[in-house]
Amino acid sequence: MSKEARRFQTICWLGFCLAPLAAFPAAAQDQASGPTVIHETKHDVSPPLRDIVASLPATQPEASPRVIPLRLTSTGSEAPSSGSPDEVLQDSAGPLVGTTNLLNFEGTGADGVAPPDTNGSVGGTQFVQIVNVEYAVYDKSTGRRLLGPTPINAIWNGFGGLCQTNNGGDPIVLYDKAAGRWLVSQLAYTSNFSSNFQCIAISTGSDATGSYFRYAFDFGSNLPDYPKFGVWPDAYYWSTNTFPNGGAFVGAQACAFNRASMLAGSAGTAICFQKSTSVASLLPSDLDGSTPPPSGEPNFFLDLSSTSALGLFKFHVDFATPSNSTFTGPTSIPVSSFSEACGGLSCIPQAGTTQQLDSLGDRLMYRLAYRNFGDHESLVVNHSVTAGSSVGVRWYEIRSPNASPTVFQQGTYAPDSTFRWMGSIGMDQSGDIAVGYSASSSSINPAIRYTGRVPGDPLGTLESENSIIEGTGSQTGGLDRWGDYSSISIDPSDDCTFWYTSEYLAASGSFNWHTRIGSFKFTSCGGAPAPDFSLSATPSSQTVVQGGSTSYTATVTALNGFTGTVTFSASGLPSGANASFNPPSVTGSGSSTMNVTTSSTTPTGTYTLTITGTSGSLVHTATVTLVVTAATGGDFSISASPPSQTVTRGASTTYTVTVTSSGGFTGTVTFSVSGLPRHATGSFSPPSVTGSGSSTLTVSTAKSTARGTFTLTLTGTSGSLTHSAAVTLTVN
Repeated sequence: MSKEARRFQTICWLGFCLAPLAAFPAAAQDQASGPTVIHETKHDVSPPLRDIVASLPATQPEASPRVIPLRLTSTGSEAPSSGSPDEVLQDSAGPLVGTTNLLNFEGTGADGVAPPDTNGSVGGTQFVQIVNVEYAVYDKSTGRRLLGPTPINAIWNGFGGLCQTNNGGDPIVLYDKAAGRWLVSQLAYTSNFSSNFQCIAISTGSDATGSYFRYAFDFGSNLPDYPKFGVWPDAYYWSTNTFPNGGAFVGAQACAFNRASMLAGSAGTAICFQKSTSVASLLPSDLDGSTPPPSGEPNFFLDLSSTSALGLFKFHVDFATPSNSTFTGPTSIPVSSFSEACGGLSCIPQAGTTQQLDSLGDRLMYRLAYRNFGDHESLVVNHSVTAGSSVGVRWYEIRSPNASPTVFQQGTYAPDSTFRWMGSIGMDQSGDIAVGYSASSSSINPAIRYTGRVPGDPLGTLESENSIIEGTGSQTGGLDRWGDYSSISIDPSDDCTFWYTSEYLAASGSFNWHTRIGSFKFTSCGGAPAPDFSLSATPSSQTVVQGGSTSYTATVTALNGFTGTVTFSASGLPSGANASFNPPSVTGSGSSTMNVTTSSTTPTGTYTLTITGTSGSLVHTATVTLVVTAATGGDFSISASPPSQTVTRGASTTYTVTVTSSGGFTGTVTFSVSGLPRHATGSFSPPSVTGSGSSTLTVSTAKSTARGTFTLTLTGTSGSLTHSAAVTLTVN
């Protein structure tokens, strides 16, 4: 029976059947196209996600269990090849991996869909986990859940279209460390795959429970299956396998999404290259660490080009002149020969059942992690291979990817007869490498484990593994799908702590998976990280009439004991406009109000303003949007002070909101406030002013009010005119 037929039979047996594979002209399989420009179909900015989730029903309707199908890119082989011995097989291990285990807590559990596609990323203060079809946010210092799990499409609530109504799966979450933002994505498609969208959301700040710039990109009848993302300075790079109408595979696709525009909440554009069937399951490189790649360096894509070589591609994007964009390669990188784990199919045994699990041995496993050490650049990646009578994790470190890419070290980790697969790999600032994976055999239930190495270990070797959790159940009921991926990410706060998340079972059954989130750190990593700070700005956009003024709040958050003074400046202002900061600088953590004033001659239009915070050699930026409209019958601007207040639960505090009229405005402005934490109230005195004037906002909390820091949006409305200002409330 063919590989496709076996997969098709399994999916139908579980109650989810695909249409027969559609024919595709043979000529298309021999050609690659591009560059092609794809414009977003829509973008907007969402309300804070925490407010959206609070408005959803407490319980979601239950759906029948379903398998999200994985479409295959080749026929593969039916069984593991006995072939030649693996020349880089590591069949023993030394002492226990030299790490300190930190947090270890439960993630999102079964939601009626399989497999979970467990994926996560760590940010400045939060860890975000995403699985097929849900999203959750955790406090990374305690593991306490801050939001969710909630359906992923809740992020697109009110957006309209398939992104709002459909949870298509294959989700990805990444923390853009340089920008301090979150990228969240998933597919959305119709049941016959005649319409297929990639839905992308970029957070407006570092809080994953806040608001998002939301985008929908239409790929027509081409289903972009198994998409993967990587963050790079000039773009968000993306790879996928293309199946027209969900039918026959026609090749991998690589796209670059305009990162600068999407960080600013402006119109989104993607530049794409469609490859032929000889290229499949590409991975884009994803930047780790604080040192960017050399200026102008392309993003790197990698695939399994054969059983003895990797294929490296280079993607250079030019959003100003898309025709200048190039996707070149592959450069063949010879590796020690291997056989795909399980021939790319299912052969992973479990205790107490004859049910075997899927290996996904036909592709590289997410992520392709990039790091620039200054004197060299490294890429690390892994996949699953046959290791004697079991399955092991094959891993690589590739150096000089933009010059003459070479394998610096490689190995197959299989120290005993246990099957190890579904890995994810990363490298910290000291060059320590960690690999997380699933482990199972006929005598143990699937477990979540990891191992790693330090630079002083012999090349190509990993130390003895450690356990995050040992499963107490096996997957049964004819369900072989497992994964389809897991995720290691590196904490940007210290550039040393690894965070790993994957699936396991607490009891035998099907569609009853659990996930686990664990963090650990090599004891030899780095020492104390350098003090630094992050910079964010709210609101993301303000509208002002010619001659009027408006304000934004710039917030500095100290990292790693930072105590320096950050001075503010602004660029990108239109002619006739100026900006001032009050206060002009902050020490450690704090906020400043940026007041923007326009003149009657300031050109109308939409402008991206860049707020820069400077402290010695440390420089960080945040962007906001200013919309200048024509003066027609007067307008008003709104500001608020102080920019932040701190209150103890059960007490109250106040802010002053001020309306300034322009162009002869004499209307009545009514006030409202949003973004308050639960069990807190806000009232204005007076509730409105006419022309110019001020009102006092009193925020009252209760003993049950949630603790934390919240961005409050103060809005003034007069007829069709609406303006707002943002302040911060910290509840102790």
